[in-house]
Amino acid sequence: MRPKLVLAALSALALATASAGCGGSDSGDDDKTITVAYQKFGAFIQLDNQLQDVKKEYEAAHAGYTVELVPIEAAENDYYTKLSLMNRSPKTAPDVMYEDTFLINTDIQAGFLAPIDEYLNGWADWAQFTDAAKAAGKAQDGKTYGVPMGTDTRALWYDKTVFKKAGIAEPWEPRSWDDILATARTIKQKVPGVTPLNVYSGKGAGEGSTMQGFEMLLYGTKHTLYDDAQKKWIVQSPGFNDSLQFIKTIFDEKLAPDPQDALDPNWGTKVNTELVPAGKLGINLDGSWVSSTWLDSGSKPWPQWSQNLGYAAMPTQNGEAPGKTSMSGGWLLSVGANSKDKKASFDFIATMLNKENTLKYDIGAGQIAERKDVAADPRYLESNPSLEFFTDLVEVTHFRPAYPDYPNVSNAIQVAMEAVMTGQASVDQAAKTFAEQVTSAVGGPDKVTSAS
Repeated sequence: MRPKLVLAALSALALATASAGCGGSDSGDDDKTITVAYQKFGAFIQLDNQLQDVKKEYEAAHAGYTVELVPIEAAENDYYTKLSLMNRSPKTAPDVMYEDTFLINTDIQAGFLAPIDEYLNGWADWAQFTDAAKAAGKAQDGKTYGVPMGTDTRALWYDKTVFKKAGIAEPWEPRSWDDILATARTIKQKVPGVTPLNVYSGKGAGEGSTMQGFEMLLYGTKHTLYDDAQKKWIVQSPGFNDSLQFIKTIFDEKLAPDPQDALDPNWGTKVNTELVPAGKLGINLDGSWVSSTWLDSGSKPWPQWSQNLGYAAMPTQNGEAPGKTSMSGGWLLSVGANSKDKKASFDFIATMLNKENTLKYDIGAGQIAERKDVAADPRYLESNPSLEFFTDLVEVTHFRPAYPDYPNVSNAIQVAMEAVMTGQASVDQAAKTFAEQVTSAVGGPDKVTSAS
């Protein structure tokens, strides 16, 4: 979309939201409208469905209050942009918002979020959340800014029918990146008409490219993005270049989707609603939640998914210990800094994330439970045959360095991936540009380092 059209669309969103009467509106102190902003896009309909039900439950229990749902129909990067635009004015800022954990410190720095510790201290349910879950919503200032809705892991989904046609034995357990490439090459040779391997890459998939794609590679090397001891961003490392080379290889050898398709913001939706159910994709590096699309409550019910698909852990680069890797993230519900009734806003979050509603959401959205009582509930444990596999990956998972500069680093990763997948730059050129962009974005040479 052209810049002028983007600005026009964002302006229209702000005006529409203001007209609807957001939490920061100047309608008077007796305004009892709680506005909730969240993402609704493509196959992701579970949150919208749940919020519709919770709205009714909350309004029935809180006389005089009205919940106004503000779905933002946008791909991931556009969702962040539109939510940020809403938050820039008290008149359009939501009371409650759906917040990615990696943006917590960035949005606090921007003045968008309110700490909720005083409300958590009086909420008995908070004791049911794991320590890791509590840490997800805690910022650098030591305060908590959101309640987790669940977490996730990532791995390799594969089509058993495609593997059978290609003569690949099951269960498939790749031990290295070379094993993945060898399998993809076999599929390309023996099963025409099927895309051998999907790894999200480039600007179209946004943070999905960074986390499901690049970081699933990088964190399987001995290198990372951030040096905790030095408190510096790592802008040069062999692991970074090797990860870019893997991306370049799969696109150069046409093991991956056509770059034009992969750069479509709707690509993730197409993968899981069209290619996978139709048996047109051999291997898909994706998240634990994707099976939620195929449940009866999902956007593309597909009863055969559990028989047709297998899953394998992402191996480390050369099989180095612990042999496999994953990335985890998650989303929070947070209270807006401009909310006039922060207690009522928190009460909505508490309703949405009580035990029964969390159980329903975690099952429907394919989330790994972060409430201990949900994780132990037989209804949860029996809800999905892939649950045990993806939950076990928590033992080897990694988390993004959720510092305020991370969004800029993530953007630079997407640019580097796109440059090599489209042939616009060599690996060395793309890595050099990444180092230059990040060095500038995080504050100069003193804020970055290299690794060998």
